[in-house]
Amino acid sequence: MPPIPPIHSTSSNNWLLAAVCLAALGMPLSFTGPAVVLPALHGALGGSPVQLNWVTNAFMLSFGATLMAAGALADAYGRKRVFLLGLAVVALSSSLLTLAPGIVAFDLVRALQGLGSAAAFAAGTAALAQVFDGAARTRAFSLIGTSFGVGLSCGAMLSGWLAQSVGWQAVMLSPGVASLLALCIAAPCMRESRNPHAMGLDLPGALSFTAALSLLTLGVLQAPDSGWGSPWVVGALAGAALMAAAFIAIERRVAHPMLDLSLLRFPRFVGVQLLAAAPAYGFVVLLVLLPIRFIGLEGRSALEAGGFMFALSGPILVVPTLAASLAHRFSAGAISAVGLLACAAGLLWLSRCAPGAPLHELTGALLLIGAGIGLPWGLMDGLAVSVVPRERAGMASGIFNTVRVAGEGIALALVGAGLTALVARQLGHGATVSQAAQRVTTGDMLQALALLPGMDRAGVLQAYGAAFGTLLWVLAGVTVLTALVVFLFLRGEVPVDVPVATDERHKRRARLPVQ
Repeated sequence: MPPIPPIHSTSSNNWLLAAVCLAALGMPLSFTGPAVVLPALHGALGGSPVQLNWVTNAFMLSFGATLMAAGALADAYGRKRVFLLGLAVVALSSSLLTLAPGIVAFDLVRALQGLGSAAAFAAGTAALAQVFDGAARTRAFSLIGTSFGVGLSCGAMLSGWLAQSVGWQAVMLSPGVASLLALCIAAPCMRESRNPHAMGLDLPGALSFTAALSLLTLGVLQAPDSGWGSPWVVGALAGAALMAAAFIAIERRVAHPMLDLSLLRFPRFVGVQLLAAAPAYGFVVLLVLLPIRFIGLEGRSALEAGGFMFALSGPILVVPTLAASLAHRFSAGAISAVGLLACAAGLLWLSRCAPGAPLHELTGALLLIGAGIGLPWGLMDGLAVSVVPRERAGMASGIFNTVRVAGEGIALALVGAGLTALVARQLGHGATVSQAAQRVTTGDMLQALALLPGMDRAGVLQAYGAAFGTLLWVLAGVTVLTALVVFLFLRGEVPVDVPVATDERHKRRARLPVQ
């Protein structure tokens, strides 16, 4: 590696961008890898369907629940310090995952990995917002989107190859390798920055927000196993509502809130947050559901499943850059709405593809979903840091990414529970049908058949295919509705390469409050 230049040069900023992009590359590997090797994890570590669901949700929950807190800590105590600490935690947790003695320990370390990813991502994006302005900032955040795209598109294939060639442990180590490289680049070239007016962590707000998300996820994940009327499920959901109300009350009264609720009065800010949550139901859930379907139920190899997933996520390699160039001519609302409508069309197309369909029958639908979601994907990060002045970039990045990742975690829990219910309805009635449906949706075909002595593999696949098709129709409807709302809220949005406003006139134009 060539020598890294002094910290105040333009080249230093480019090295920082490279480090943040590497960190962004590792995060989707942390997300897609376990989905590809979930059957192998079950074989090695065991676990019930609920415990297997936590393999993904533990990471997403801790990531989403702590992003705002991580942004506040980065602003107050130093973006470099928090960024490097987060990278170190990701690298350490990746190693610990390979040593987990059981599924419960594995899930706990996944939660730790999510904490590290939250710290690295919130601090890294906030640091970039300090050193890039205007069109340069747009290009920088587009590169972050492209890095995510590389992780998503190549992550499934890489995970499949590693799983077949080395084992599931190698898949778990891959995010740690990316984080270590990012740490080695950032440590000597990244200069420290902080918000001199930051007041530190809003601890009551952070705790109540985390508790609300945790209880909601716990209740939704437990519902298929215990029933929606179970005291445990009802108690968890009621506790989530109580903690959410407490969070809102705290944020309204605290002098320096983690989330400035007054921003919710402005359509532009709300539109950006809706845009952040949009990919969850139209795209992200497929990154988990499809590998389980391809490997666990259809019996394809991990490498073959990776090829299918590349067709889905590959467009994110190029489409976000196209979206950034289109932003010079069209509003963010129009670009995003067109992309979401294309994604919805792809979901409807995919609903017609039965389990076991060859790649050429699925390719068109998967490409259309990926290309459609790639249009808003290329705009979201740049829009996120433009909603507040530069010195509050950590808060803006934290809010946006919290909505995005928390939305993905909630979507995974809700969609997983919904698919289980739909599969159970297709399988018929009986005491063991619910248990069998849970096994099906986690890819455990052998246990599902053992619980359904009257059905063969073809019958279970047919029931699953019908349930999956119904689910895709629901997801397409949600995506269309989101497209319409996002268009209404962002249809007059100026191109995203306009520098962040700090003067009163531009703040009025952006429909944001004057600080």
